[in-house]
Amino acid sequence: MKNFGLIGAAGYIAPRHLKAIKDTNNNLVCALDKFDSVGVMDSYFPNAHFFVEFERFDRHIEKLKRNGQFLDYISICTPNYLHDAHIRMALRAGADAICEKPLVLNPWNIDALQEIEMQYGKQIHTILQLRLHPSIIQLRNKIKNQHSKTKHEVDLTYITSRGKWYDISWKGALEKSGGIATNIGVHFFDMLSWIFGKVQTIETHLHEPHKAAGYLEFENARVRWFLSIDANDLPLDIKEKQQRTFRSITVGGQELEFSNGFTDLHTLSYQEILKGNGFAINEAKSSIEIIHAIRSQGETNKYDKHPFL
Repeated sequence: MKNFGLIGAAGYIAPRHLKAIKDTNNNLVCALDKFDSVGVMDSYFPNAHFFVEFERFDRHIEKLKRNGQFLDYISICTPNYLHDAHIRMALRAGADAICEKPLVLNPWNIDALQEIEMQYGKQIHTILQLRLHPSIIQLRNKIKNQHSKTKHEVDLTYITSRGKWYDISWKGALEKSGGIATNIGVHFFDMLSWIFGKVQTIETHLHEPHKAAGYLEFENARVRWFLSIDANDLPLDIKEKQQRTFRSITVGGQELEFSNGFTDLHTLSYQEILKGNGFAINEAKSSIEIIHAIRSQGETNKYDKHPFL
């Protein structure tokens, strides 16, 4: 049984990490969040110590170490801009870090974290759960075995409606979240680079607070993408069903069906990490380079636009 700490216990994604720790028969020793709405912990680890102040959380971990009780892992579910600092804290505490996406907001932060890994002799694991989805694994294997001489034509569309709270939260602040392409797009960009190879071209056609679109060219694919949190962008048939999310990926005009199978991907991620098969930080570099370019390069119109534009 491994001992875990968790930072960001009140966040949206935290219950998936709590469940993963529980499902893998490990123990949550302590958790931290400046917000105290963490009743969900009762369903998993009611005896875990909880802190709302970072200093007391840090002191508690030091006390554990003095008493010979070390944390094996610290899971990080905090806002994007805090990931870098909390990863560093985990390694200084003598634990491996398990961090949600995006690992960091800028590519150069990855190089610095690799140095920290070497300094403390600990590992940083990133959650790239789409790589563990059966349908996506099947598509990747199919693409690798085709040896096609032409690049695949791919359209990615993801619309997930959000309310007015979004702009008020850290998610609505570009400097904290990295913007819409980072918040809801980074795992798709990682998936695309994992399936289709190294990115060769990055063009941004639209980058607004509530939606973004552009063109990506990989070794084996040309991708038009569109991301939005605006319910007005939903297709009519989705609105008529009163659904608030639309997800579509087509490869050569054929729809990739992967609407199911997401429930236990975090648990599967933890199982692989505990077996020594987790995704290292260099695995995240391609998607971090993509989101940084989208955020910083400005809008141009050289390549094909997504149909929703």
